Amino acid sequence: MTEKRDMTSFPGFTSSETFTQVPDSFIKMMNEIEDVAELKVTLYAIWRIEHLEGNFRAMCESDFEEEALGLKIDEIRRGLGKAVERQTLLRASPERVEGSTHEADVFYFLNSPRGRLSAEVFAKGQWRDAIRAYVPNKSNVFKLYEENIGALTPLLADMLKEAEKNYPSAWFEEAIEIAVSRNIRNWKYIEAILARWKENGKDERRDKQDSVKDAKRYTDDEFSEFLKRD
Repeated sequence: MTEKRDMTSFPGFTSSETFTQVPDSFIKMMNEIEDVAELKVTLYAIWRIEHLEGNFRAMCESDFEEEALGLKIDEIRRGLGKAVERQTLLRASPERVEGSTHEADVFYFLNSPRGRLSAEVFAKGQWRDAIRAYVPNKSNVFKLYEENIGALTPLLADMLKEAEKNYPSAWFEEAIEIAVSRNIRNWKYIEAILARWKENGKDERRDKQDSVKDAKRYTDDEFSEFLKRD
């Protein structure tokens, strides 16, 4: 028996929100998609990629958020696999790491003229230049992220740009150092620390080393949701 979920009444769309263009060909093929996970990840990719700036528009696996999609990581991976098999999404990795299963080496592109071109450039190993072109003048925050956490993706670049508007630049180095000390190289975890400081206040008089030594307090139940993904 399927468990019924309580449905919250939707208040309606507004005139001030943005709208995402969905290709007519995708609407026509929806009756062929039986797996909800495939449908969700494809629509999520269309929405996210449509709102990215620049010419290099792609997503890596970690960009497909479990909470936003209402899916577990294995369901997301299954949905992505089926979308790639159907070829609504293209999966590509640089030639030098072809066949790699490391999530950071793999990007997903829409199978559109722009997406096909980007996937080809990416596969030829020119992806770092493409991402650098997307963020021409990197701030210290971008450099800190790449040096300590991992490769910068277009979606992460958008998130970092937005975070720079919301938090003092001096906080990023300390939050990233805490994440590294706990071996939790995860932007959502770093962002949660920044949000906690902004909401509860941050004692700037504390020596930075003290924060790192006391980093275990950032892995309690409040932050557990950011520690699940590999």
